Amino acid sequence: MRPMTAAVLNSSIDSDPTRDLSAKPGRAAAEAAIRTIISYLGEEPDREGLFETPARVVRALGEHFSGYRINPLRYLETTFGETEAYDEMVLLRGIPFVSHCEHHMAPIIGRAWVAYVPDGRVVGISKLARVVDAYAKRLQIQEKMTAQIASAVNTGLHPKGVAVVIKASHACMTARGVAKPGSDLVTSRMLGCFRDDQLLRQEMLRHVE
Repeated sequence: MRPMTAAVLNSSIDSDPTRDLSAKPGRAAAEAAIRTIISYLGEEPDREGLFETPARVVRALGEHFSGYRINPLRYLETTFGETEAYDEMVLLRGIPFVSHCEHHMAPIIGRAWVAYVPDGRVVGISKLARVVDAYAKRLQIQEKMTAQIASAVNTGLHPKGVAVVIKASHACMTARGVAKPGSDLVTSRMLGCFRDDQLLRQEMLRHVE
């Protein structure tokens, strides 16, 4: 395992280290904001069916956006070198995730394919899924999320190459606006040997369903 610097370990990929998270509003302020939204919609936040809704919504938001409390590189710290010199592609296919778009806070529901070619060491495959979730559980656009996952795997594992493909449906366009249900968006990021070797890139893409 190659050592990572303290600066890398103590910050998330593509995060703002100068942001003061201690100044964020508390739970009571968040619940009050939800009450205001309920009133804005024309409902009565104090009626029986809605009285506990602000607290429930704030708890749900804590789950949906728990990625802000996670440094994805932590998942890639422990690697294994007893691989019999394995140097072919490692691919975890169809990792399901739920994210939310940063423009409308509408759900993004999709799957991710994460591949790398090891340079001596490998990581537990569940850690790749955890990296996907860490970035999915934030306000996102799919293009940025794809790049973030690839950058994290590349930084954490120092492999010969990384490939990430994401296919997802965006409720901001399937359930509102242009309203085109059934459509999905495909994004990819290729680094290292996946960018340089066309045959390897094609092999990876053949596994994307």
